[in-house]
Amino acid sequence: MGLYWSLGGSGFPLGLLNDPIAQYSAFRHATASVAGPVIAILSFLGAAALFMFKFNMRGIARTILLFYAWSAATILCFAIPDTRALIGVAYAPISLIAVLFGRSLNYFDFFTWPVINQYICLVGGLLWAATALSFQRQTRNACAYCGRKSDASRRIVSSSVMHWGRWVTYVAILAPAYYDITRIAWLLGIPLGVTKELYQSLQDSGAVWAGAGLALVSIGGAVLTHGLIKPWGETFPRWFPFWAGKRVPVAAAVVPAGFVCILLTVSGIQVFFQFFWSPDFENWGASTPLLLMPIWGIALGVATIFYYFRRQQHSSHCSQ
Repeated sequence: MGLYWSLGGSGFPLGLLNDPIAQYSAFRHATASVAGPVIAILSFLGAAALFMFKFNMRGIARTILLFYAWSAATILCFAIPDTRALIGVAYAPISLIAVLFGRSLNYFDFFTWPVINQYICLVGGLLWAATALSFQRQTRNACAYCGRKSDASRRIVSSSVMHWGRWVTYVAILAPAYYDITRIAWLLGIPLGVTKELYQSLQDSGAVWAGAGLALVSIGGAVLTHGLIKPWGETFPRWFPFWAGKRVPVAAAVVPAGFVCILLTVSGIQVFFQFFWSPDFENWGASTPLLLMPIWGIALGVATIFYYFRRQQHSSHCSQ
């Protein structure tokens, strides 16, 4: 794809200065002619690194491979995606509800090739992280499932996570409340934190309904986040069809939560810079709730890690 873009192919996912949503992306100034060959070279080096992962590397070679793998994961997950990736995920349930009521939001028109490529890069970053973690455990003779070398270390980590994880989870639950309150207030006819002119514009365009829909999605996410510290987050409740009483797969909670926390953190940082360069205190109800997105994303990520380690206590694969 890097070679294709460097030769003038469409779908280049970076450097979109003419898109107001993407203008605060980390690579907004990138061009296909320059970035395309760089992408191709880095991909070639990545393939070579993956081949070297087959061997039990030690010393400086192991350090170099892990540095490359974690760097690739970080760049693909946190640098390339922008706010459009979060918008695509957040509006999915709203568009589905609209279809059920006979209305169309032209949801799939949003998924241009640049946006699709961002999701591909994000999935690739998660796979790089999983590969790096697996290689890291193999080369230090740790358990492939929990990553620890002894029961003592397991108890120490679990005790620390159990102490702080619950409070961090509550931060992740409450972080979007400010946003939810303002958007629901607009739907109820209360122009909370916005001028009358902007509120009238939001009503005329139907944006108040979209904002309320996002607030409901946020509330639903808060409920699922609460499951990270509740028994029903580990075992499906009795009323749950087909899987009642069965253990919740760890990946079923960790993967989507991790995916969302990355999008929230990346988008939140870009929104912060946008507010920093052009603050809008007159319409504080529209702008300032978004400043909590980085806190929301980071807290959700930590809460997910807490959940992962707590569930690993029940792993039957660890040989230690």
